[in-house]
Amino acid sequence: MNSTFLTDVKQAFESTFNQEPLLVFSPGRINIIGEHTDYNDGFVFPAAVDKGIFAAIQKSTSNHSTAVALDLERTITFELDKIKPLKQGSWENYVLGVVAEIQNKNIVIGNFNIVFKGDIPSGAGMSSSAALENSVVYGLNEIFNLGLSKQDMILISQKAEHHYVGVKCGIMDQYASMFGVKNNALHLDCRTVESSPYKINFKHHQLILINTNVKHNLADSAYNDRRSACEHISKLLNIKALRDATEADLERIKDKVTPANYQKALYVIQENERTLKAAKAIEDNNLDDLGSLMYQSHYGLSKQYKVSCEELDFLVEHAKQNTHVLGARMMGGGFGGCTINLVAKSEAKNFAQTTAVAYKKAFQKSCSVYYIQLSDGTHHVTQTN
Repeated sequence: MNSTFLTDVKQAFESTFNQEPLLVFSPGRINIIGEHTDYNDGFVFPAAVDKGIFAAIQKSTSNHSTAVALDLERTITFELDKIKPLKQGSWENYVLGVVAEIQNKNIVIGNFNIVFKGDIPSGAGMSSSAALENSVVYGLNEIFNLGLSKQDMILISQKAEHHYVGVKCGIMDQYASMFGVKNNALHLDCRTVESSPYKINFKHHQLILINTNVKHNLADSAYNDRRSACEHISKLLNIKALRDATEADLERIKDKVTPANYQKALYVIQENERTLKAAKAIEDNNLDDLGSLMYQSHYGLSKQYKVSCEELDFLVEHAKQNTHVLGARMMGGGFGGCTINLVAKSEAKNFAQTTAVAYKKAFQKSCSVYYIQLSDGTHHVTQTN
C-alpha cells in the first residue's frame, strides 16, 4: 500500500477543512479467471490488490458536502437533498451515486467532506470505480455510524454504478474490493454472493499486469449488449441465468439464436466451468493447470465473446512464446486495459522488458507493467507508516 498517497490525502484534507479525517484504503482488484460470468449469476475468481483508492473523510458542519479528487485537481460541492447524476463519464457520479443509494434506503446522513487519490492505473480494468464507491460508502458508514454490513455496502456501490454511472455491472468488482483477503483469491458465487478464500502458493511464480494503455470507445455499450444477449438466451432456455445452462441445453436452441450469440452463451458456460477447474488447480498447487485455464479463457473472450482487441491479443500471443509464462489472458471488461500473466519470478523482469519492446514496435505506443500483491479489502487505516 502506498503510504505516500495516504499522507497526501490526509494532509490535503487537514489543510482544506482543518479537521482530523478518518482514513480509508479501498483496493482495486484483479480477476484470475471468470470474466463476464458475474452478471450471469456465475463464478468468478477475483482478488484485491495493493493498489487502490486512498480517502480521507469526515463530517462537515457546513450546509453542503465537498468531494475533492486530488489527482485530478477537481472539486465538487453538492447539497444532499438535490443530488442527481451529472453527464456520463463524470467521476462525480461515483460519489453522488453512493450518497443517493444510501438515502434511497431511508438512511439519513449529514454533510461530509472527502478527499481521495488513487494509484490504480486508469483504464486498466482493475475497478477503480468500485474502489472509489466502496471507499465512500465505507467512510460514510464509519463517520455516521450507519450500521451497514459489508454486504449492504457493496450492494449500495453496485446500485450507484447501475443508476448513476449507467453500467449494469455484476457484483464481483465491489465484492473483491470490499472482502479481499491478503495472499488469497476469492472463489465467488455471484448468485449467493458468498465466497471461499483460496490461499495461492505462487511458489517461484508471480502475477504481472501489462496495460495496453488503450481503451476502445465501445466498451460500455458492448458490455450492455452482451448482457442483453445473455439474458435473452436465458429466457429462451426458461432459466434464471446462464449459470444454470449446460452446453447440451444451449445446443437445443441453437436454431433460435444467431451464431454470434450462440458463441457468446457457450463462452459463458465454459468460463464458469473453468473457474471451478481453477479452484481445483489452486487446491492442488498445480500452477501449470491454472495457467492453461487462463490461456483458454483468453481464447474464449477473444474469439467467442469478442471483447478483446488487437493489442490484448498481441500481448497474450507474445506471452505464449515464452516458456517461463504459464498463463496469460485479458482481464476486465475488454477492448483495452490489462493482461494478467503468471510468470516465473526469475524471468519476470526480462519478460516485462521484451514485451515492452515488442509492443512498442507493433503499435508505436508504450505498454505499462505492474507488479502486484494480493491485499486485504476495504479498511480503516489507523496510521500512515
